[in-house]
Amino acid sequence: MAKKNLIVGQSGGPTAVINSSLYGVVSEALAHPDEIEHVYGMENGIEGFLNGTVLDFAEALPGEKLSYLQHTPGAYLGSCRYKLPESLEDPVYPELFRKFEEMNIGYFFYIGGNDSMDTVSKLSRYAERIGSDIRVMGEPKTIDNDLVHTDHTPGFGSAAKYVASTVREIILDANVYEKKSVTIIEIMGRHAGWLTAASALARKYTGDNPLLIYLPETAFDVEAFLKKVEEAFEKNCNVVVCVSEGIHDAEGTFICEYDNSVGTDSFGHKMLAGCGKYLENLVRERLGVKARSVEFNVSQRCSASMLSAADQQEAVAAGVFGVQAALKGETGKMISFVRQEDADGIYHMTCGLEDVNEICNEEKTVPLEWICNDGSDVTDDFIRYAKPLIQGKVDVPLGEDGLPVFVYRK
Repeated sequence: MAKKNLIVGQSGGPTAVINSSLYGVVSEALAHPDEIEHVYGMENGIEGFLNGTVLDFAEALPGEKLSYLQHTPGAYLGSCRYKLPESLEDPVYPELFRKFEEMNIGYFFYIGGNDSMDTVSKLSRYAERIGSDIRVMGEPKTIDNDLVHTDHTPGFGSAAKYVASTVREIILDANVYEKKSVTIIEIMGRHAGWLTAASALARKYTGDNPLLIYLPETAFDVEAFLKKVEEAFEKNCNVVVCVSEGIHDAEGTFICEYDNSVGTDSFGHKMLAGCGKYLENLVRERLGVKARSVEFNVSQRCSASMLSAADQQEAVAAGVFGVQAALKGETGKMISFVRQEDADGIYHMTCGLEDVNEICNEEKTVPLEWICNDGSDVTDDFIRYAKPLIQGKVDVPLGEDGLPVFVYRK
């Protein structure tokens, strides 16, 4: 292939390391000037690209500034939730590829989750249909850890570290009074409870809080929950409960819908929030004890102070590996993480490639064999799985005002 340009975009909800993946892609692309002339960024994803908003990284983040992406949360390029049409006959596809040709794009990278991999799938299939030599690659990203054909996803480790650390802090706060109380912590997770399961990492000893953990992989029974809370008081008068925002009953009704109606986002997904508040009121009314709820919300995906060094390093590695693979001719692939252990049981991760068409619109949930106690806890198998992903600390540089220094898109 003659010298071409590379373009990269970000899509969906941000993570603490989505910009680390971006750094990996951009830094590796810039390291191949004989094959890649310009490295462009789509502002606000594929939607922004269609609107003509593109930046050149050589101008936007020259020199050392590029490295600051590695500790900057959010999505530096901006994001979108634009879903490409299902039919490849739609006029948006020839329009996109006309723009690619005008900009001499030979490499297209999209960093995101399930819906973003759907975009990669459609673009790569259209490229094949028209005989285009553009190489289309997907870089994984999601705190939900729900992409299939990869051991885990960039973003999950840092979010899991935030959840475990913050839950441990809340536990200490909850234990200051010798009076019955229940603290309910609502954590992100629509259909997959990986992040809520990470709250188990907060425990310091067997029998420690959180005493109850509920994931959306199993049906939630309100009466059984109240009974378990009462039983938990026998272990600790201060009970901490962690729940996924997507917990639902046996009929599939989200618990948050018991108390209020919920809207939908641009993809038609129900906007979940409020199950913690509902359970707080339920406990107070039915059990007559002090109750409060805490919703982590976006904090769990945007905390640079809780960055996992392992997560950050793997995110960068995924970006680098993806560019190297594209230069070798790969297309229509998502970079995956392959877990390995040496003879001493020490964790190692290597990158692989998976057909993006087998990934988009699929969802990886927590294995049922990792859920125990009638759906109110997780097993040691999950602990062994998650613990290596939260290791290490990232030193985020501070400015003269004592606050973190991030890079911003002007």
